[in-house]
Amino acid sequence: MSEDLLRYDILIQDALRSAVKKILAEVGRTGLPGEHHFYIAFDTNAPGVRISQRLKERYPQEMTIVLQHQFWDLAIGEHAFEVGLSFGGVAEKLLVPFSAIKGFFDPSVQFALEFDPGKTAEELPEELLEAVEELAKVEQEHEDSQEKPDPSSIEAATQDGVSDDKPVAIPSGDGGGEVVSLDAFRKKT
Repeated sequence: MSEDLLRYDILIQDALRSAVKKILAEVGRTGLPGEHHFYIAFDTNAPGVRISQRLKERYPQEMTIVLQHQFWDLAIGEHAFEVGLSFGGVAEKLLVPFSAIKGFFDPSVQFALEFDPGKTAEELPEELLEAVEELAKVEQEHEDSQEKPDPSSIEAATQDGVSDDKPVAIPSGDGGGEVVSLDAFRKKT
């Protein structure tokens, strides 16, 4: 068997990430059409990912967000997208490089893509990485200067059916969040 010097696997991954980028850009311009909505799983440790320390602690490896009823400020850049979501009634802004995406699923039409994070020919620009790092430092300093929450309120907030199996944060209509397992949407074979 000969060696794949063209790296078709990387070319296909990049092409599919480009499709996700185009889909999100269209939704950013026109909104979600019909019953379409998206589950987007990403590696929280990937270079360029910006999430709050609170979310990082809750989702140390992987996080799946849902773009359906309550999201705002969806902005699509060359290398990443940014979106506002509510988690447990707390508004958060997330920045996710396309190279960090592990999965994209639209259950309304049973369309799914899986990615190998980091397996891309696209390099994130150094300016983006530096900006994300600087923002993380500023946010950490801001969080450190804030009053620490009561641990019992955190415990009560996490008693909402959390699954240890690939958690998914889903903004609900009441501004709160619900956590479900992505496996609930996978076809059983």
